[in-house]
Amino acid sequence: MGRITSQGGQTHTMAEEISNNATIVDEMEPEEELLVLGDDDPRDAALHEHILSEECAWHGRIIDVNRLEVELPNGRRTSRDIVRHPGAAAVVALTDSGKIALVRQYRTALDRVTVEIPAGKLDPGEDPLECAKRELREETGFVAGRMRYLTTIASSAGFADELIRIYMATHLELDEACPDEDEFLNVDLVPLSELIDAVLDGKIEDAKTVVGALACDAIAHRLASDADVAVEQ
Repeated sequence: MGRITSQGGQTHTMAEEISNNATIVDEMEPEEELLVLGDDDPRDAALHEHILSEECAWHGRIIDVNRLEVELPNGRRTSRDIVRHPGAAAVVALTDSGKIALVRQYRTALDRVTVEIPAGKLDPGEDPLECAKRELREETGFVAGRMRYLTTIASSAGFADELIRIYMATHLELDEACPDEDEFLNVDLVPLSELIDAVLDGKIEDAKTVVGALACDAIAHRLASDADVAVEQ
């Protein structure tokens, strides 16, 4: 069998190389355990990067792009380009007849019209719930009699700090829509089941819409299951 020369100049057989790699793989095998959220596992402390400096590389109307110098867990230094965003709120608006309010809007970044749940960025100091109510009325004309928090998503955690709080709105009453001057929208009312089918078929790409639809559907199924149990009892 052939021999391999390592970077340190040592030579060893192919079998030894395979054995060494197998040992490394064994040490990195995932551990089976209950779900532990980020930063709650003792092992997570060893994954943290230490931010040494941060400066704004580009300032925009909605976002900033900052250049961060960080120290990695192994002591090396590198840079990170991070998008700073004020955050946003989104709404899954469910009518009494089981339909979801969706907005059709041209997205310049994708150069096409997308189908999404109503959403918008937070104004300075604005509470996410109030933002959700405002965006729902501005974009669709609906006013919610009840709002329920669903979840929060990090839209692109690899390079942006944007967090989108997602709410479910029910007991809807139709008022007058008043979108921003630079917003041009059409509003559709679509059965929840059709939206879920489109999500599962990979036809809905917008992340907040995918998550919001699936969360709403899961709650609907859970409520139906609880009702069935109550009837049986």
